[in-house]
Order: sequence, then structure tokens, then C-alpha cells
Amino acid sequence: MPADLAVIGLHHFGLPLAQSATAAGIDVIGYDTDPAVTAGLNAGRSHLDGLTAAEVRRMLATGFRATGDPAVLGRARTAVICAPTSLGEDRALDLSAVTEAARTLAAHLRPHTTVVLESTAYPGTTEEILRPILEHGSGLRAGRDFHLAYSPGRLDPGNRHHGIANTPKVIGGLTSACTEAAAAFYGRLTERVVRARGPREAEAVKLLETNYRQVNIALVNEMAVFCHDAGIDLWDVIRCAETKPFGFQAFRPGPGVGGHGFALDPNYLSYPARTLGYPLRMVELAQEVNGRMPRYVVQRCAALLNEHGKSVRGARVLLLGVTYKADVADDEGAPAREVASRLLDLGASLSYHDPYVPDWRVLDRPVPRADSLWEAAADADLTVLLQHHRTYDLQGLAVKAQLLLDTRGATPAGAAARL
Repeated sequence: MPADLAVIGLHHFGLPLAQSATAAGIDVIGYDTDPAVTAGLNAGRSHLDGLTAAEVRRMLATGFRATGDPAVLGRARTAVICAPTSLGEDRALDLSAVTEAARTLAAHLRPHTTVVLESTAYPGTTEEILRPILEHGSGLRAGRDFHLAYSPGRLDPGNRHHGIANTPKVIGGLTSACTEAAAAFYGRLTERVVRARGPREAEAVKLLETNYRQVNIALVNEMAVFCHDAGIDLWDVIRCAETKPFGFQAFRPGPGVGGHGFALDPNYLSYPARTLGYPLRMVELAQEVNGRMPRYVVQRCAALLNEHGKSVRGARVLLLGVTYKADVADDEGAPAREVASRLLDLGASLSYHDPYVPDWRVLDRPVPRADSLWEAAADADLTVLLQHHRTYDLQGLAVKAQLLLDTRGATPAGAAARL
């Protein structure tokens, strides 16, 4: 029996898509190569922060099934590839999971299927990497025998106001017919579909949106260093600046950037023939600025301890919040890990507290978790707020802590040292 949708890759972007589609009455098959993921989902367990076991059970009750059998992909009218991508040490985007997903799908691809790539990718990926794999493996031709399109993922984990349904969906197809086929599918999930001129334009949307965030965070991170050295309260500056009703959007500094929305520089492609020969200088500089913030936080820790007659070596330091984003359990690329490793290198005695992370390791060794937050803050020589979870009573912590460094500007003015 045919299925409306096959979601390939059941992680940060694929599983929420499957949930949204299931809730919309779409018959969904979820495919993933990790047997622990598929077995857990079919048993009603969630491996993803933000999706509860009860929600997984509701998906199952409406017909959703997860599988590692690629043969089921041949049943789907629409296949969406949500395979994970990441940056390698050479800063090139690792598309190996995407290409593997494409090969798997190609072996079972049938005529008239709509194939959409949602994974983060450089402009040109859909046409120059995905298309040849699908055509070679299936013997079909994109734009004639099956539809092919790109749609950038726009999911914001933990966002209580914007989800798939009320976030406009950008779609760029290989042909106008491809675009319309993908638009017809996504129109069942979201209130608004935005048609790009083609897949390259849709891929460049992801490039622009991701780098916009990185560049603006880098700007306020530089301002944080400048304002501290100049004796200026940056947080008051931002408070005042964001009252401007035009030409300004407030971003806030922090100990670094993390998560799945990493900066993308199209100079660093995974296939040399497509390199531009020059970097995006603004993006490159933003990466550099944001990349040095964990080191700056550690410098501020050392200076704060020194002002109170203490050395980093031997100091008891408590880190609060080690995830990359507030109120989520994901620590993917969180700057807390580098902050912790640098403090350990300087001889500090570390502990941490995070309501979403029961166990945490740095430099291949476990970091003790504080059972009692209040007692740990009172006992620590320095408490460092790296992530502002809603459960933290920062006013109370500011009273309990011997020293408190707030890297998020979340404490009341004058209650703590702020970044």
C-alpha cells in the first residue's frame, strides 16, 4: 500500500517533520539506519529533546512507523531527505549522510515521486550531487520522471511560538513542475509556501539565514569585549537600541555559538571543482570572533577570581547550563565544553549543573554534577552562567554565590559580573 511521505533521517529536523505530517493526517514512514532510533520510536520512546513519549505514541496511533528497511521507500509518493550534516575539521560541510541517503532512495525510487532535500547544503548540492546519484541509481530522469526540489529547514528547537505550521516554507524545484509538486505537499503542513526561482536560490536562503545569525552575534560579541574594556554597560546599550522601530534587530552576546545552525562559507566545499577561490570575508571573520568567545570567558573568570585574591588553579568553579540553547537538552557544539576544558587546563576544580543534562564529560572525563544548586553555588569560588534556563532563579543565585559571572545578561543589573 503506498504511503504519502517517507522521511529519511529521524533526528533534529526529520522527526519533527514526521510528527507534523502525521498530525496533518498524512501517512508517514520514517527511515533511519540507526536500529536504536527506529526500535525506540516504534516502542513509543523519543530520543529527541522537545518530542515527548506521549507525542510519539500519538504518532504511532495514527499510523506512523519507523524502519531501517529501505524497501519501504519505494512506497512513498513524497520522500524528504533530512540526513544530518556537520562541519569537518577542514570546515567543509560533510554531506556523506546525504549522499548515502540518496543512494538508498535511488535504488527504490519510482516514477512520479517528489524528492525534497531539507538537509543543510551548499548552493548547487541538489543539482550537482543529489540529482546525479538519484538518476544513476534509479534510471529515471529528474524533472521528467520524478520531481526534485530543495527546501531549507527552518526549525527552531524549543521555540514555543513558531513551528512548522506557522513558519513559511521556502521551496525551489528543478523545474516549475517540481516546485509545484513540492508546494502541493508542503501546503498540507504549513500556512504559507514561498516559491524560490530554483534549488540554488532555495539553498542560498539557508546560507543567508544561517550566516545572518552568525555575523550579528559576532558583532555583539565584539561589542561586549569593547564595552567591558571601556567601562560601558553593553546590556543597557542593547536595551536602549532595541527601542528603535526600524533598521535594528537586537542580538545578544554569549560565551560562543553552538547548535545545528553553523556558519557556512561556500568557499569550503566538499568537492574542489566548485570552490569560489575566495571566502566570504564577513562569515570568516564572524567565525573567528565567535570562536574566540570561550577563551574570552575564561579570561574574565581568571580576572574576576584575581580581583578577589584567588587563582584559577585550585578554584572551585560551578558552570550553570551546558546546552547550546536555553531550555533544550541538546549540547551539540555548545561553547560550555571549550570553556570547561580551558578551565581544567588552568587547574580549576569543576562541577556543573543543568536540569536537562544528567551526565556530562569534558576531555574524556566526567564532570561532577551538583545535586543541590544552592549549596553548590554557595560552596564554589566562582559560578558561571553559560546558559539561562527558565528554571534558574538568578536573583536568588546571585545572593547565594560567592562570585557570579553572567555571560547571558540575565541577572538583574548590579547583581553579578556580566559579560
